[in-house]
Parts: sequence; structure tokens; C-alpha cells
Amino acid sequence: MRVLLTGAAGFIGGHIAGLLRDEGHDVVALDAMLDKAHLPGAELPADVHRADVRDGPALDGLLVGVDAVCHQSAMVGNGVDAQDLPGYAAHNDLGTAVLLAAMARAGVDRLVLASSMVVYGEGRYVCAEHGDVSPLPRSVADLDVGVFDPRCPQCSEMLEWALVDEAAPIRPRSSYAVSKVAQEQYAQAWAVLQGGRCVALRYHNAYGPHMPADTPYSGVAAVFRSALERGAAPQVFEDGGQMRDFVHVDDIARANLAALQRVGRHDVGVTAYNICSGQPRSIGQLAAALADAHGGQRPIATGQHRAADVRHVVASPAAAVEGLGFTAAVSPEDGLRAFADAPLRPTR
Repeated sequence: MRVLLTGAAGFIGGHIAGLLRDEGHDVVALDAMLDKAHLPGAELPADVHRADVRDGPALDGLLVGVDAVCHQSAMVGNGVDAQDLPGYAAHNDLGTAVLLAAMARAGVDRLVLASSMVVYGEGRYVCAEHGDVSPLPRSVADLDVGVFDPRCPQCSEMLEWALVDEAAPIRPRSSYAVSKVAQEQYAQAWAVLQGGRCVALRYHNAYGPHMPADTPYSGVAAVFRSALERGAAPQVFEDGGQMRDFVHVDDIARANLAALQRVGRHDVGVTAYNICSGQPRSIGQLAAALADAHGGQRPIATGQHRAADVRHVVASPAAAVEGLGFTAAVSPEDGLRAFADAPLRPTR
């Protein structure tokens, strides 16, 4: 299969490129080499074209003879504040729209799209009395006194988290999350107009070797890992009880391979899958596991909180097992132990 891979020099894209080539696929790789993802002035890998997905004419040349597109290119992270909104829209929204238009011109009708768990916003919650409910927004009064779990909108009692499946409501809470929703929706419009098929992979918390080091746009695993490398204690927001699913980058690459192999069998439109380990951990457990494996300082729960933060979002892996034949192979124990001393990608 000849695959156009965007974001091919990035953390996830680089692992996907390696796996696809190992499996005998012809990879047409491109990357814009954005400074937020790469060290400014970083050398372009020899097998990657320097190109921006917002450059339609460049895409027209690269799409010749391509069977499917694997779209990983994006400005990542949650965004620091409202001033980041235009940047996410310019790169993620516009870039995806230009790419889809070029695919239509080239007659390419199969797409694997890197989406994210952030489209859900808060995860799924259950009240002991009222069952599944949408939680009340967490109040400043609760947060200030260390009450971090959300409350039931009917009885105000504390809620328990439950697994989120792909039919969960879409409730983005950040500029990055909004852009990921937009990418899925642009893909849906393209699919209707062109008879295309798209598999949207909603990655949960990715980690692994060559993850970008500590920046405002890094994932939490890299933030903690960078602190340990500096000899500092990882600073954990709230009480560290926030539940997540941490999925190794090698498993994300395997999910992309499975999606590329099966996207042509899906119905016209967008089919979304959670990509996760299926073994949730709290943020505090993540920090402690990294500190233990690295031999660094114990994490500190700061009690600090941020308006856009999500308390719990934990994936159900069931749909990916059924629809893609994908099950994560790297356990959190093994993956985090290796990641504790793995090389990170410098970004400054």
C-alpha cells in the first residue's frame, strides 16, 4: 500500500512511519517541522518531505499514486490560553480541510485520522441514586477546599467515573479539543461528498521514547519525566486522583496499521475508535511509577487546579477490539518502566 503520512517526523508519526516501512508499505512522508514539536532549526529526516498540509499544490504532487492517507499532522497540546485559539484553527482545522480537498482531487477515498480523547471533555459518570448523568461543572468553592470529584446535577452527591465509549457526547473544553472535533467533522463532510471512508483514532494519553520534552504543549508523562531528569519532584495537580488511560506509542502505531488495513471495509463516513491500553491509572500513580523507575524524587500533589481541566476520562477499548482487531500489547507497568529512562525529543 502507498500511504501519505502527514506529521511523519513527529513523535507519533515517526513511530508509524517506521512500522509501516517494516511491514513493507510505501510511505510518502511529510512534515512542516513546527518549532513547538521540534527543536528550532532541527534537521529534516532524509526520508521526509518538508511540506505543510495547508499547501494544496504541494499535496497534489505528493498524492500521486497514493492509496490511503494517515493524517497525524497537528498542533498538539491543550492550548495555554484563549490566545492559542487562532493557531489551532489555522493548523488543525484549515490543514485538514486543505488535505481533504487535495484527496478529493486525487481520488483518494481512504483516511486514517489522528483524533483524541479530548473530544469527550469530561468522561462518563454514574450517580449511585440517579445512574448515568452529566456532571455539574466543578465549583471553585469545592476545588479550593480539595473536593475535586464532580457532583450529580440532581442530588449534588459525588459521582463515580465509568468507561467512556465512542457514542459518548462530544464536549470539547480547550482549543485543541475543538480543533479535533472539527477535524472529525470535516472528514465526515468529505466522506459524504466524495464517498470516502475515515477511521478516526481517538488516542488516549500517549507516551513513549522520543516524546517531546517539557513544554506547555507536552503530555503529562513528558512533563513528569522531564522534571525527574532535572532532579525535581513531579508536580501533580489537584490530589493526583484524576483517572486516565496511558497508551504506549508503539501501540498507537499498531492501531494505525490496523486502521489502514481495514478502513476500506468500513461504511462510508467516519468511524471513531478509542485507542487505549485498557488499564487505567491515576495521574498520581503515573507520577509515582515514573519516579520509582527513574530513582527520582517522589511526586508532590499541589492541590492546584485549572478551569479547563478534566477530572476523569477513561476509555472503553471494546470497539477497537471488534472493529480493528486492535488490543494494546504494552502494559503500563512495562511501558512506564522503560519510559522512565527513555530519550526525550528536545524542543528548546
